[in-house]
Amino acid sequence: MPTLWLVVLLFALAAVGFVLGRSRALATAGGDARALHSLPTYYGLNVALSALVPALGVLAIWVLAQPILIETRVSGMIPDELIPEGTTRGLVMSDVRRVADGLDEAVRQGSLTKSEADNLRSDATDVRARLGEVGVALGSDVRPEVLTAAQQFRRMTTTGNIAMIVVIGMLAAGGLAFAYTRTNKDFRARNVVEQGVLALLILAASLAILTTVGIVLSMLFETLNFFKLHPWTDFFFGSTWAPNFRGDSELSILPLLWGTLYISFLALLVAVPIGLFAAIYLSEYANRHTRAFAKPLLEILAGIPTIVYGLFALLTVGPALVKVFGRGEDGLLGVDWMTGATSVLTAGVVMGIMLIPFVSSLSDDIINAVPQAMRDGSLGLGATKSETVRQVVLPAALPGIVGAVLLAASRAIGETMIVVMGAGAIAKFSLNPLESMTTITTRIVSQLTGDTDFASPETLVAFALGLTLFVLTLGLNVLALYIVRTYREQYE
Repeated sequence: MPTLWLVVLLFALAAVGFVLGRSRALATAGGDARALHSLPTYYGLNVALSALVPALGVLAIWVLAQPILIETRVSGMIPDELIPEGTTRGLVMSDVRRVADGLDEAVRQGSLTKSEADNLRSDATDVRARLGEVGVALGSDVRPEVLTAAQQFRRMTTTGNIAMIVVIGMLAAGGLAFAYTRTNKDFRARNVVEQGVLALLILAASLAILTTVGIVLSMLFETLNFFKLHPWTDFFFGSTWAPNFRGDSELSILPLLWGTLYISFLALLVAVPIGLFAAIYLSEYANRHTRAFAKPLLEILAGIPTIVYGLFALLTVGPALVKVFGRGEDGLLGVDWMTGATSVLTAGVVMGIMLIPFVSSLSDDIINAVPQAMRDGSLGLGATKSETVRQVVLPAALPGIVGAVLLAASRAIGETMIVVMGAGAIAKFSLNPLESMTTITTRIVSQLTGDTDFASPETLVAFALGLTLFVLTLGLNVLALYIVRTYREQYE
């Protein structure tokens, strides 16, 4: 049974429990709702939640844990001597999963029975041909140990799924029966339901925190594995980025960090003035109708996917800059400073356009939070509108504006698709904005693309880069929040 159908059945059982719990409560009160401790709805919710929540919780854990446990068990069944030279255990398990999926597809299409799939012992070439008949393409012949592991993978998955259905069903039915039997007119259903909902809210908040902690720990452990294979001095203090999967790699973060900060700086040069001026106009000068039209239109930029910005950089902004700064006499300036559409300036300009709504929206809210009494006092002393904005409103809102700029900077540092398509892939130190460079996020994508061995420093370096980027953006976010919270109190 697919997991989706199991979830649907659980919700159907909860709906039945709601009706039964509500009816039983009214029956114990002789049909008079006024004799109940709580409203009838709470009794129904108590039975429904008792049937649904524990079962869904166990189901979520089961769905996450079962594949990991099965893969670990099956992986341990393959002896090291049966793993071909130059191949990792992870690649062998990929073949096992593909063969297992192929056997499942053959069973679904009727090409094989369940018994035949579990006991197939023909030669490897025949297995590959049998699976090819049902549209399962395998890159090579199926080795006997892979076929045996795939069959065991299927059997354990099937057994696990059956056990999951039985356990989840019994848990849901048991929760419904327990809550139903203790439902009566004196039962404090409202208190129980409210405590249960509070526990769910606490769990939701805890999951968000634990997810963040899990992400950090996963990157930290892999980063420690990387530093066991590669010297940390080269990573933090080297000057060259030259990964080589055959060894002798130079994996310094400094050229990547320079490209990241350089592109982010150019993006802020575009976004901060335009976004700040737009915020000042919308909050201080625009009338109500103009503001109602312009502000949502400006914020549409924040909803555009970054891949679209990347295409805009590659197909529009880059070629336009080449026409101005490149190709000798064909360029508008008659120079040959830019040889291709990818450059730091291309990515910086487009990323700055993307950041405009971040700066403008946050700055607009901050400027509007400045008390009107400060404006009225300035105007009452004879200052003009522009003098009031320059000398009263902006100084009062400056801490919040600085926080908005720092938040936009952290967004720029973590951007990926625009720099992948607009900045190039060259890691180097240069002050020329018309040259191609690369960033930390681009290299993370590059190092984890394709069939990779997660035991080599050339792959594990992606986790070290990710952890460094996380610390950098976290520091900017904490600094921004500290500035906003500390200085905003002066004007409340």
